[in-house]
Amino acid sequence: MARNCLLKCESSPGPVCAHLVEAKRSKTHSHVWLYRMRRLASLERALAILGGLLLTIYLGARIHGAILSRAEVQRFRSQSVSARQEPPGAALAAGTPDFSLWSEKRIQEYQASLTVHLAPATAILRIPKIRLEVPVLEGTDDLSLNRGVGLIAGTARPGADGNIGIAGHRDGFFRGLKDLVAGDTIEIEAKGETSTYKIDRMVIVEPADISVLAPQDHPSLTLVTCYPFYFVGSAPQRYIVQASRVESSYRQSVDSSSRLQSKQIDAQGTIK
Repeated sequence: MARNCLLKCESSPGPVCAHLVEAKRSKTHSHVWLYRMRRLASLERALAILGGLLLTIYLGARIHGAILSRAEVQRFRSQSVSARQEPPGAALAAGTPDFSLWSEKRIQEYQASLTVHLAPATAILRIPKIRLEVPVLEGTDDLSLNRGVGLIAGTARPGADGNIGIAGHRDGFFRGLKDLVAGDTIEIEAKGETSTYKIDRMVIVEPADISVLAPQDHPSLTLVTCYPFYFVGSAPQRYIVQASRVESSYRQSVDSSSRLQSKQIDAQGTIK
């Protein structure tokens, strides 16, 4: 009956009818408002749950990244111990990066890379003068260069003869190259042996100039990074550090490893 009255009022409006119509509209608006408030409350609960999940994932990733970073060094340590067959105390441990010269962006990308699992390092690069100790990873993709430095494809492998090419970011691990001079030393540890290289020269080349990576007439090492070091944007040139292996140190490392293996063979009476 109330419905019929309202229909009649809408067709023949009057003071009483106007009141009834207004009451109906008010009730309708109230229902709509309550519906919207319930929807908003549900949305807030869903967002709160999502935020909690994202926070949990983020914290888990940071913890997992720290574990992976330590595990990467441990894997290289295990490889070195296995190769040299010596006690764990003599193995190498790469230190925590010194971020004092790094750009804020590179620090963030390094920290983000810790959440990704990578293959073990193939070597460790040390430059005593600038207190650098960094894992050498396979390839020069963004992830590898954010985590460490990268072995350039087509160049000699660490521990072998030939020209070893290693690339790194100018605003990260390789920013300290700007402070090196001829005569400074560089060390590479691979397969349980340490090779020392003495810097011959620094040169600036165009990106397309790959002649610096060509094999030399002696075992050598070439470090590559972008230049200028503090250039804003994509750097237009490449900064090259070239070094030659100090043969006396290499022979001492090989001889020491051979003597250690011989002692173990004599003591055990078997060859492993």
